[in-house]
Amino acid sequence: MNVTVNGRPHVLPEDSTIATAVEAVLPGAAGAGIAVAIDGQVVPANSWTEHALHDGDALEVIMALQGG
Repeated sequence: MNVTVNGRPHVLPEDSTIATAVEAVLPGAAGAGIAVAIDGQVVPANSWTEHALHDGDALEVIMALQGG
């Protein structure tokens, strides 16, 4: 399936979830400090493994960083 993550096109397997997409885009980064929105709706992290993606979904993956 074709999805857009942070404005860039990605091809993912048909049975992909939000967790799959986050791991594909930010390998090893899943966990605290990451927020995901699909088509403008924030999805709680505890449902990422169950939230199926659909062809054409647009995801925004935001990662909090420390620094100054």
